[in-house]
Amino acid sequence: MKSRMITEVVAVLVLTAVGVTPYVVLADDTAADGLRIGWASTSITPDVPVIMSGGSRARLSTGVMDPLTATALVLESNRGGKTAERVVLVSVDLGSVHTDMVERVLEIVGERVPEIDPKKIIVSGTHTHAAVERRKDPPLVERFAELGIEIPLEWSWWGMDLGVKPSPGEYFEFASGRIADAIEHAFKDRKPGGVSFGLGHAVVGHNRLITYDNGESRMYGRTDRPDFSHVEGYEDHSVGLLYTYDAENKLTGVVVNVACPAQVNEGGTLITADYWHETREELRKRLGDSLYVLPQIAAAGDQSPHILVDHRAETRMQRLTGRNRRQQIAVRIADAVTSVLPYLEGHIDSNPVLAHRMEELTLARRRISEEVVESRGRQNFERLLAQYTKMRRELEENPERMQKPNWYKDITPAYWHLARALRVIMRYELQQTEPNLSAPVHVVRIGDLAIATNPFELYLDYGMQIKARSKALQTMTVQLANGYFRYLPTERSVAGGAYGAIPESNEADPEGGRRLVERTLELIESLWAEK
Repeated sequence: MKSRMITEVVAVLVLTAVGVTPYVVLADDTAADGLRIGWASTSITPDVPVIMSGGSRARLSTGVMDPLTATALVLESNRGGKTAERVVLVSVDLGSVHTDMVERVLEIVGERVPEIDPKKIIVSGTHTHAAVERRKDPPLVERFAELGIEIPLEWSWWGMDLGVKPSPGEYFEFASGRIADAIEHAFKDRKPGGVSFGLGHAVVGHNRLITYDNGESRMYGRTDRPDFSHVEGYEDHSVGLLYTYDAENKLTGVVVNVACPAQVNEGGTLITADYWHETREELRKRLGDSLYVLPQIAAAGDQSPHILVDHRAETRMQRLTGRNRRQQIAVRIADAVTSVLPYLEGHIDSNPVLAHRMEELTLARRRISEEVVESRGRQNFERLLAQYTKMRRELEENPERMQKPNWYKDITPAYWHLARALRVIMRYELQQTEPNLSAPVHVVRIGDLAIATNPFELYLDYGMQIKARSKALQTMTVQLANGYFRYLPTERSVAGGAYGAIPESNEADPEGGRRLVERTLELIESLWAEK
């Protein structure tokens, strides 16, 4: 044992000398009863131009406004000197974390840290529209190939190789490795500590669907029209909070859960973590530079940080306060975090119940009728295919055009709409043989707090149903976790027909939303039924 300790000390000195931060597991890894906590954070910021996430046209980044971050939190409960449960929460500043990226992260972690059960790792995105695009669609590529159109798999989201280096695949490997780094370091840095949870409030998200007198809803619809009727749905201004502390009850980190995607900046060309960057800075200014901040986006498929009704008054207030929208949001979230913190410091639990359930939930696909596939699929596809083919042929015959800046600004939206029409056709065909889909759902109990995750852009109503009916004293939902399964809208949104509720945007339908709610509640209750 003494020889091993000497070896470890030498290793630490060597690593420190070459500029590497060492993460050392104690030689005696048996732990006393109670909670152990590990944190780590790393940059996943690209250092070269990349194709950005979000929107219906390709955008090439022109620089970095602020860094993209991956943050990992390991929670470990020990009983009788042995690990009773271990859960890993990870948040990344990406538009979404697709299944292939999750699988790659778990593969790397499995090689480096076999002690972690991959089914205990939950990775969610903040849904910024100014990160890096990474979407592959092999079935779509195969279908286009049958039509004689070659689409590079790496560029199946935009229809052709845009000549950007690194390719989406290279960034995918870089980011997956960095996310795995954060998990590994958090695991190796775990130490005895405690947690405390609470509820604050901050106005961050707003329902982005505007309904008119005829019952039609539109995403970001105009509110100054004479036929403006109402905002379609609810808004949730709660801030779910989970604080972590070391053995001396010093604050080490906070999980912050809000029902709003990180989309103040949309359509720009600068890489950014959006309002979470200012939020981290504001919290560290108030609570210390070493504070870890792990963002979570609650059910918010129909939410946005953009104000639609009072937007002129909001613009004036930004001018008067000297704070832009992101800064205002950051101050509001930081106020929520710090206002309840003093009351929770007296309720730190160093030995909470820690439990976890994961299930591949079977949901029915949204049924597409023959009428819908004809009107929204086949007819649109034929028209858009002719348009895209003509534009692509002109580029291939005149390759010098592809040397000009933003040469792809017209052809990429043409392909984007074409691909959506083809997906409607393919979905109609798929439902004949595979009427169901499987969606990963996680529930975690931390004392009297529950965290429930799903891979959808889940409309807020479903999140409110889960929170209101949950067995837990407090419940936080997390969307876009361990995959990307598009929007899951409510029946009223389907009736309104806005962007997130049309067949092109959905894998599951409102019946699937109800099924998701009920099964999530059952899984949460099962964690409280255990002794």
